Amino acid sequence: MSTASRLSLAVEDGTIAWPEVARVAVFAPRTGADLSSLPKDRTQIITRFRPDWEAFQAAGWDCVLEAEGRYGAAVVFATRAKALCQGLIAEAASVSDGIVVVDGAKTDGIESILKACRGRAEVSAPLSKAHGKLFTIDAGSDFSDWALAEHMTVEEDGKTFVTAPGVFSADGVDPASRLLADALPEKLGAQVVDLGAGWGYLAHHVLRRESVQALHLVEADHVALDCARQNVSDARAAFHWADALTWAAPGPVDAVVMNPPFHIGRSSDPGLGRAFIRSAARMLSPRGQLFMVANRHLPYDGDLSAAFGEVREIGGDNRFKIVQAARPARTRG
Repeated sequence: MSTASRLSLAVEDGTIAWPEVARVAVFAPRTGADLSSLPKDRTQIITRFRPDWEAFQAAGWDCVLEAEGRYGAAVVFATRAKALCQGLIAEAASVSDGIVVVDGAKTDGIESILKACRGRAEVSAPLSKAHGKLFTIDAGSDFSDWALAEHMTVEEDGKTFVTAPGVFSADGVDPASRLLADALPEKLGAQVVDLGAGWGYLAHHVLRRESVQALHLVEADHVALDCARQNVSDARAAFHWADALTWAAPGPVDAVVMNPPFHIGRSSDPGLGRAFIRSAARMLSPRGQLFMVANRHLPYDGDLSAAFGEVREIGGDNRFKIVQAARPARTRG
């Protein structure tokens, strides 16, 4: 049984009854979530993650970035980041005139969230299925002190960067990204892509090079991309809220820099990094190059060799390695 199917089961056994007329808000569902028990014509999905947005929109759901008005009930799908999950619950409670349903897997910290909610509101007995739990919070509960801070800041390189709770590396520069930034050559070419740009740390370093004419920041997390817009004011930067695996560059590019993600929830998934490698190879010109940082334990060597004619390690430490790859496979010969 999937995490999402707890929602359908809760409706079937009467634990949840959707309002007859009012709308329902659904916060942060992931692609593949079973929302079949919801009234589709009165449900609004609030997600800031582009792949999920595209998947639900293609399936005919109404998707928005922010809650719009009042709702008769709300659903929150728990996230791995506790502060973000609490912030979503606070947001849901503030816009719902009815119950707030919270659903999540144990690996997403649902036990901790349930305990925290019990200490401050009337909470239903949890429905436990498939290594997860679903519970409801009574209408009118006040979670305003859980509301997310609009911004956080990180000091690095004599600059103050803006971040936000829940985005990758919100509390400080990721050490792998710092290694990659330090290892980048002076000459990257005129057209560059920062694939999975986050809040803009690598982009800041790339744009120190006068030879760069255009830098495309591609990021699926809308909140992270908003931070990048504040951190990177250079006119050469173009911002794309897009899935890095499907985004198409306006033309062949000279370089791709990336620190690809490798987690889904709390589970390591090298498939994400592998897909990033293929995406990078696809957008590079025949003479283009990839500059990538990755954990040493991740099995990317075969994928890099399949996608590029030349692969070499140019830096790193005992945890991470910096890879430079050239001659993308589709243009080799």
